[in-house]
Amino acid sequence: MLSYRHAFHAGNHADVLKHSVLMLVLEYMLQKEKPFVYVDTHAGAGWYDLRSGWCSKNSEYVEGVEQVWPMLDKADCPAGLKPYLAALKKLNPHGELHEYPGSPWLAQSVLRLQDRAQLFELHPNEFKALQTLFERDKQIRVESGDGFHALNAILPPAERRAVVLIDPPYEVKSDYKTLIESIKTAHKKFATGVYLIWYPVLDRTVVNRLERNLIDSGIRNILLAELSIRPDAEEAGLTGSGMIVINPPWQLKATLQKLLPELVRKLSDTGSFRLQQLVAEQ
Repeated sequence: MLSYRHAFHAGNHADVLKHSVLMLVLEYMLQKEKPFVYVDTHAGAGWYDLRSGWCSKNSEYVEGVEQVWPMLDKADCPAGLKPYLAALKKLNPHGELHEYPGSPWLAQSVLRLQDRAQLFELHPNEFKALQTLFERDKQIRVESGDGFHALNAILPPAERRAVVLIDPPYEVKSDYKTLIESIKTAHKKFATGVYLIWYPVLDRTVVNRLERNLIDSGIRNILLAELSIRPDAEEAGLTGSGMIVINPPWQLKATLQKLLPELVRKLSDTGSFRLQQLVAEQ
């Protein structure tokens, strides 16, 4: 295994959804002076050059981030997209979209002096790139290892506030089972953390099973946001993706209710979205 390289997919429609939601949650965490820790269980390389061979091989960013990139300076830019686009502009200050931030870079861009990050990556080449990217940043700890199992060791955090992104490659079907086991264990140790779970829409039956397992887990306050650019099983490949948020910020659902239709409009003529409270707070 370990054949997955996120550079092939950097900036695609799934990244637009994932990173938009991530930035909204991080913005919420910044509203309080109290420190927080950002945890990324499958961090990847952390940064991508869209002109490189890895990214340009499939050029998935053309139908993803390139479609929303011009919206930042427009009057009708959705409020829910602005934190994400502002981060992109920070990385590409000269107006041309050449570099794409992974989730670790996005988190680093908003960390305050009192905050920190812990990043995990198992792929040896991705880990080396990640380590090099943050080697001078004392607020960020980069570790080589399986982020699923790392959660048990690092939770609860000393800060008592955390955003945990779980974004596995799902190279093997057992990743789904491992995900459920890991999130249940993590939640038992630290029930108040904000957990973000990304999933691909490749097979609707797999997605349905994931939802049922989360509903049956006993965990409360679970929000699901899904964005599809094509109908299910219209053709092979990734037709959509979703973000499941445990303990979502109170305004997140309302923000996504406005944002998701706009993303559908920009990214696809045959797309759709789904926003659902899987499990109520009480």
